[in-house]
Amino acid sequence: MVPPLAVDIDGTLTRPDESVDPRVFDAIRGWEAPVVIATGKSFPYPVGLCAFIGIPTNVIAENGGAVYVEEAETVRYNGDPEGAKAVGTAYVEAGYELGWGPIDMVNRWRETELAVAREQPLEPLVDIADDHGMVVVDTGYAYHVKTPEVDKGRGLETVAAALGMTPDAFVAVGDSENDAELFGRVGRAFAVENADETAKQAADELVDAGFADGFFEALDRIRASR
Repeated sequence: MVPPLAVDIDGTLTRPDESVDPRVFDAIRGWEAPVVIATGKSFPYPVGLCAFIGIPTNVIAENGGAVYVEEAETVRYNGDPEGAKAVGTAYVEAGYELGWGPIDMVNRWRETELAVAREQPLEPLVDIADDHGMVVVDTGYAYHVKTPEVDKGRGLETVAAALGMTPDAFVAVGDSENDAELFGRVGRAFAVENADETAKQAADELVDAGFADGFFEALDRIRASR
């Protein structure tokens, strides 16, 4: 028996070039317990990933802003999308850009938060977000504007309840600041080698390898301890 698993995408299931490592498909599909894909990406990305892997669609998207458990047949949205949109508008009016070009595919399907490219100035974004009661989380891939009370950890609470489990039954693997709250809810948490310091400090264990190799190392450790 293995525990249910909550796993990030970017930096955890990917290669250094940000593409998903194809080896993770069989590893996740063969996991003998529920798997939850927990990401800062917009809702369609983890849903599509579950479909292509061939597993039940259990997802936490947009840093906890959108949650879906296939078994429960319910989508739950959290957060303040209008607040996030207002931050983006004020940021652009202040002379900055979201940074994704004229066709913004990053935010196109985002329903509960706003993502800004990391090449854009952070300090004014944080100040404007604070004025609107929002916070900014740096995932290492984008700056995410969201409500303070929404995070992956709270998203996992929703998923676990729908599956008839508790969050501490899960093991989590991740790499970023936005995984720290998730790590704080689960029974055991792994940070891959390329993780940022916030994630490393929140994790129970650090693996030696980075990116998808680190994910596989975490799975090996989980199996070895059962």
